[in-house]
Amino acid sequence: MLKTTTVPFTISHRKVVPKTVKLNSKPEGLVIVYTGEGKGKTTAALGLALRAAGYKKRVLIVQFGKAWFSGEVQGVKKLKPFIRLVQGGRGFVGILGDKLPEKEHKMAAQKTYELLYKEVISGKWDIVIADEIVGAVSSQLLPLSQGLRLIKDKPKNVDLVLTGHHAPEQIIAKADLVTEMVAVKHPFEKGILAKESIDY
Repeated sequence: MLKTTTVPFTISHRKVVPKTVKLNSKPEGLVIVYTGEGKGKTTAALGLALRAAGYKKRVLIVQFGKAWFSGEVQGVKKLKPFIRLVQGGRGFVGILGDKLPEKEHKMAAQKTYELLYKEVISGKWDIVIADEIVGAVSSQLLPLSQGLRLIKDKPKNVDLVLTGHHAPEQIIAKADLVTEMVAVKHPFEKGILAKESIDY
């Protein structure tokens, strides 16, 4: 049942503007983007997955460019059978001692995308989180067209979450919810690169 009401509507850093919208008690699956230079994109997506598990939703997390141990790898095992996590890629590109040719990173990203796309359209999942796919697109490991195809072809009932730096305007335009993480302060300024259980 649709209900018309006036709610606050905010875009980025602009002032709040009242807007009349129709509230839908049974909305279709959303496209959610967590982007920006600040910390918290993956963390936000994992928090969403945790909440969904509480409702016994089927959640798939596919990580691009992550091929090492992190707390979420072990953490989601405690949430079986509701959450499954798959890591793809060969690590971050051009940082943290990366010496792999870009071609290998692109091949790994493509392989991860193919797995992701197959799972998204399979109908097996209520929520799919494509962690760092936005970064893979913005760094040209994946073409933008594949990111847009994923959004276009997802089943209507599936919530699709995309994370990563520098979300292209074309992806933002297709999203229902976009949150930009802004770095105000960071422990790196004190020489702390990353902390176990907080950053990984």
